[in-house]
Amino acid sequence: MTNKITLFVADDHPMLLKGLVDELIAYNYNVIGTATNGASALASIMELHPTIAILDMEMPMLTGLEVIQKYKEQHANTKFIILTSYKEKGFIHKASVLKIMGYIIKDEPFNELHKCIQSVSRGVPFFSRVFNEVLENEITPQLQKIKLLSPSERTIVRLVAQEKSSKEIGELLSISGRTVEKHRANIKVKLALAPQPDALLVWAKEFKEFLFTI
Repeated sequence: MTNKITLFVADDHPMLLKGLVDELIAYNYNVIGTATNGASALASIMELHPTIAILDMEMPMLTGLEVIQKYKEQHANTKFIILTSYKEKGFIHKASVLKIMGYIIKDEPFNELHKCIQSVSRGVPFFSRVFNEVLENEITPQLQKIKLLSPSERTIVRLVAQEKSSKEIGELLSISGRTVEKHRANIKVKLALAPQPDALLVWAKEFKEFLFTI
């Protein structure tokens, strides 16, 4: 029975929030609270402990991911579904690191969210097809490559992402610029990057946050 599942919904667009709540109620779900910003959502979820909280990704004060992270630091009762327009790998990676139970794209039919809620309520993760495709085809292969890098090489890549020159990196790490250049060449080989001079910089900017999760 859907009305045994208590839901909390947060989205910073009032009209979208109302439409979503109306749809959930039409499916006989028990919506026990709503919020239009992350801070309010976090406070209410901590007080109400719904079965499932459905959160927008980008909200004022706290993002959906920040709400989840802060809640999980103190509680484990509520399961979370992200309902968002974001399909970029950075967001999907962050969601997977937080072990979010559901991730649904807003332009999908409502029935997908319904199926997600039912699955998550049983303790079974449910993700949009886009989520799985990006995770399997774009994120996982890069994480496997990063595992090939040594801790010092990962440090260098993070500094490259900050647009530090080899000389600047050398000064920060107390090694010569020439040694940094050798490291950069080895890193490019391990990551199977193109030979272009800026290939490592482009990659580092795109995947730098992944370096902290391996």
